[in-house]
This record gives sequence, C-alpha cells and structure tokens, in this order.
Amino acid sequence: MWYWIRIAGRQEEAAMISRRSLLCGAGCGCLAISSPFAALPAFAKGKPKRGIKPEKALELLKEGNAAFVQGACTTGAPGRIHELADGRAPFAVIIACSDSRTPPSALFNRGLGDLFIIRVAGNTVDSSGLGSIEYGISVLGASLVLVLGHTHCGVVNAAVKAVTEKAKFPGSIGTIVAPIIPAVRSLKGGDDLAERAVTANVQRVVSRLKAAKPIVTKGLQDGSVKVAGAVYDIATGKVDFGVAA
Repeated sequence: MWYWIRIAGRQEEAAMISRRSLLCGAGCGCLAISSPFAALPAFAKGKPKRGIKPEKALELLKEGNAAFVQGACTTGAPGRIHELADGRAPFAVIIACSDSRTPPSALFNRGLGDLFIIRVAGNTVDSSGLGSIEYGISVLGASLVLVLGHTHCGVVNAAVKAVTEKAKFPGSIGTIVAPIIPAVRSLKGGDDLAERAVTANVQRVVSRLKAAKPIVTKGLQDGSVKVAGAVYDIATGKVDFGVAA
C-alpha cells in the first residue's frame, strides 16, 4: 500500500510537523498541511537545483552506461568531495537492486552527487522508498526516476519459486519476495519465466510510481519528472532502457 504521510505515535521528522498539528487538522476535516509541498521549506537548503530536464537526464545515463561498457569510465574526481559538502543536486533517482554486481554509479559512470540511489533486493518500492523518491524529486530537484532491474535476479527467481513450487523462505526474506509475486503471476509459465519476470517486475513498479499521488503525478503532469524502467544485463554490462517509459 502507498502512503503519503505515516505516523506511528512519534514526531514525523521528515515532514517537520507534530502529531498534535496533524490530529488538529484531521479534526477540522483536513490535514494540517494544506498542500503536499507546504512542508518542503523545513528541509535544510542546499545548493541550487540543476534544472536538468528529464530527457537530458535519461541521455546522461545512456551515455554513462556506454562509457561503462567501453571501459572508459571517468568518475571519482576527489575535488567533488569538498564541492558537495554544503549541498547536492542529483539529476536522477535510481531504484536498484541490492545485488553487488549492480552499483548504479558505476553502471552509469556518474560521480558523487549525481544520483540519488534507493537500493533493495528486487528493486521494489515500499512506503519508505516512495518517501525517498518524493524527497529526491521535491527537495533535491531530480527530474528522472529510473527503476533498474537486472538479469538473473535472485529475488525474482525466489518469487518464481514461490509461485511455481510454493517455496517458503526463512526470516524476513519473504517480505522482499512478496511484492514481486504479482508480476510473476501476470505471466504464463515457460523456461524463461524468471527473465520475463524481471521485466514484468520493473514495469509493475514503474506503473505504481506513475500513479503515486501527489508528488510524482504532479511532476508527470507538468513535465518536470519522467518515470522510466530499465534492465541491466550482468553478462554484457549493457542497460536496456526500453523496458518501460
């Protein structure tokens, strides 16, 4: 389920509003914050936003991946450490898998401060992830949200086994497998089910993000934000950007 504000009996630091003010607003028939963007000034101000348009942001990622595949990476300038000490303005939010073979900064040949990265096994998005995405868009000024899956994903394979073999998983592993199961169930079986499920999972996350109100949908409507999907091939190093746009 998607949430805009989540209160669990404590001050919600990210929104910088008190539980009392929230309840007061609710008692009047509305939230204390009249606009989803009203609380944003409460965040510490950093450097000015870059103002990179969504299509340009996507092109930068494509160029970076081409450099990565060719072995022509140029990231890692030490001077950026001091430059970014007082603020940052990433141009893209990347939702990626935690797989150690898929570090987004390397795959896209980008350096410090360029990407706002959210990583979880299976590249899915829960309420905390959505809040991070909204922060990246509204506060940091990112114009592109890219959901990045990858071939031979272990968590997707686990979701396939959960559907086809009724497999069970120990501890909390099942909680990262569960969000991918609907993507698997949307497909017909076959030897390549796991690989097709990787793409279906990316597409499902993209669709859900595009419907996430109010921040993502507002950005999509006014053209300031683009949500896209891609799949990284761990055998070639190439990213397929045509998965979902």
